[in-house]
Amino acid sequence: MTGAPQALAIAGVLAIFLGAINAGSSRSPRTGLALQSTGVLFAGAAGVWVLASGHALGAAFRSDIHPAFGLDPLSGFFLVIIAAVGAPAAWFARDSLRADGSGRALAVATGTFLLALIGFVSARDVSTFLEFWELMTLVPAGAILIARQDTEARHGVFVYLAITHIGGACVWASMLALAWHGALGGHSLGGGLAAFVACASLVGFSTKAGLMPLHSWLPRAHPLAPAHISALMSGVMIKLAIYGLVRVLFDWLAAPGPWVGITLMALGSLSCLGGVLYALMQHELKRLLAFHSIENVGIVALGLGASLVLRDIGADTWSAIAFAAALLHALNHALFKGLLFLGAGALAQAVGSLELDRMGGLLRRMPWTGTTFALGAMAIAGLPPLNGFASEWLTLQSLLHLGGVTHLGVAFAGTIATAALAGTAALAVYCFVKVIGLVLLGLPRRPECAQASEAPGAIRASMVFLAAGCVLLGVLPGPLVGRLAALSPGSVSLGGSTSLEVPGTGSLPTLALALALVALVAALARLAHAHRIAAAPTWTCGQPPAAALAWTSAGFTKPLRLVLEGFLRPRREAQIIVSSTGIVEAVAYSAEVPHLFDTLLYGPVSRGALRGARVARRLQSGSLRAYLIYLLALLGALLALARIGVLG
Repeated sequence: MTGAPQALAIAGVLAIFLGAINAGSSRSPRTGLALQSTGVLFAGAAGVWVLASGHALGAAFRSDIHPAFGLDPLSGFFLVIIAAVGAPAAWFARDSLRADGSGRALAVATGTFLLALIGFVSARDVSTFLEFWELMTLVPAGAILIARQDTEARHGVFVYLAITHIGGACVWASMLALAWHGALGGHSLGGGLAAFVACASLVGFSTKAGLMPLHSWLPRAHPLAPAHISALMSGVMIKLAIYGLVRVLFDWLAAPGPWVGITLMALGSLSCLGGVLYALMQHELKRLLAFHSIENVGIVALGLGASLVLRDIGADTWSAIAFAAALLHALNHALFKGLLFLGAGALAQAVGSLELDRMGGLLRRMPWTGTTFALGAMAIAGLPPLNGFASEWLTLQSLLHLGGVTHLGVAFAGTIATAALAGTAALAVYCFVKVIGLVLLGLPRRPECAQASEAPGAIRASMVFLAAGCVLLGVLPGPLVGRLAALSPGSVSLGGSTSLEVPGTGSLPTLALALALVALVAALARLAHAHRIAAAPTWTCGQPPAAALAWTSAGFTKPLRLVLEGFLRPRREAQIIVSSTGIVEAVAYSAEVPHLFDTLLYGPVSRGALRGARVARRLQSGSLRAYLIYLLALLGALLALARIGVLG
C-alpha cells in the first residue's frame, strides 16, 4: 500500500488495536472504545478511497500460504460496511458497557472482533483468509459467554459453534482446492472440480450467512449477545460470508452453469419467506430481528443468484444491475439492522425485558430512541424513500427481467423468486407495523415502561448516525449503484445519476419521491393543526382503558397463523383450574409456533448423531484383543475390495 490510503488503513488498524489494549488495562473502557470507533472510521475511509478510485492497494490475491494483505474495490466496499456499523457500535458500547471486569473484557472482545472483520476482507492468501474466518467465528462466542453464563447462553453458543464449524469445513475444502489449483492467483477454475468447489462454498458460506436451511444457529446466537455485538454479527459478520461467496462464485470460478445461480435463488426465496414468517411469530424483539436477518440475507442471495443466471444467458447489463442490487442491499441491511439492534439494546437498558407484550408507550418517553428505531423499522420494511426500498426495488426489477427470458426453466425460477420477494415485502410491513404498535405506541404495559427515560448521549448519537445513513442511501442511491455495477465481472457502466435508472424500465426518481413525501406530510400536518382536536378516552367496551386490554403479539398475527396453520403447526395448551364447588378459579393458556427446521431436520439429525456416538462408545472397550479383531476385520475388508478391483 502506498500514500494516504495506506496511512489511513494502517492508522485505523493501529487505533483499534491500541483501543482494545486500553480498554482492557484501564479502569473504564470508554477511552478504548472511542479509539476503536475512530480507528474503524479511518479504515472505512481507506475503503471509500479504494472503492471510488477503482485502484487496488497492497498485495493481490495469491495461492501460496505466505501472509499478505491488500484491498481492491470489492473488499473496499465491504470495509465500508464494517466501518458503517463498527464505528457506531463501538461508540454505543461507551455508554452501554459497565466499568467492571466484564465490561472491560467485552470492550477487548469488540476490538478483537473489529480486527478480525477487517483482516478477513483484506486477507490476500488462503492461510490468512481462513485464520481470520475462524477468528471471526470464535470472538462473538467468547463475547456471549462473557456477558452471560446461564445454561441458555452456553447451549446457544454450542449450537452456534457446532453448525458454523461444520459449515466452515466446507469453506476450508473449497478454499484449499482453489489454492491448490492456483485459482486465487488469477486463473479461474473450471471443469468438474469447479462444481465441487461451488457446492462446498454454497454450503460453507451460506451457513455463516444464515441462509435457510443452514440458519438454525442464527436466531439462537444473535439474541444472546450484547446489543453492539449483535449489531456487528447481524450487520457485518453475515455479510462477510456473502463477501466470501462473491469471491468464489464471481472471481475464482469459471462460469459453472446456471444451476449455481438457480440454487442460490432457491435458497434466497426460502430464506426470504421463511425468515419473515418466523419473525412474525416471535414475541421477543431481538429474536424477531434475528429472523429478519435471515430474510434480508435471502434478498441478497436472490440478487446474486439472478446475477449469475443473467450472466450465463449473456445479459451482462442486467447481470451487473442484479449484482449491484445485491451489494446495495447488503449495505442497506447493515445500516438498518445495526440501527435496530442498537435500538433494542437501548430499550432493554431502559425497561429490562424485550418481550413485545410487556412494552408499549416508549416513543413518548424516549423520543430520540423511538424515532430512530421507527426509521429503522420503516427501512427494513421497504417503505420509500428509505434505503431498504431502493435496493429491494432494484432486486425486483432484475427478477422481473428473468421472468421474461425465453429459457423456460430460467423464466420459471425468476417468476417464483419474484413472487417470493413480493410476498416477503408485504409480510415485512405487516411485521413491523406490529413491532412499532406494540413497542413504541399505546399504553405502557409495565411500570418500567411508564418510567423509562431517554438513552445516554453516545447511544443516541450512534442511532442517529445509522438512521441518517438509511435516509441518505434511500434518497441518493444512484451514484453508489453505478459504482457497484462496475464491480461485476462484466464491468458494466450504468452512469451516476442521483435516481435509480434501469435500462428498458424507466427510472425510480428517489430524490423527487422523497421531496414529494416530505411536502405531503408537511401539508397534512399543517391541515391537522388548523383544526382543534378534542381528546377523548379510548372506547374499551365500557371498561376503563388498561394495558391488559391492549393487543398482544399473538393476537396481531393470529389471522395469518390460522391461514398457515397447516404449515406452521402451532401448539396450544389450555389449563382450567376448577375449585371443589365447581367455580373456575384460574385459566392458563400457552401457545407457540415451533421451528419446523429444528423439529423435522436438526432434531432427527442430532438424535441420530447421539445414537451413533453411543454405539461408537461401546466399541471403545479398552480390550487389546477387541482392537486386534477390528484391525484384522478392516484388513480383510480392504483385501476383499482390492481383490474385486474397487481399490485399483
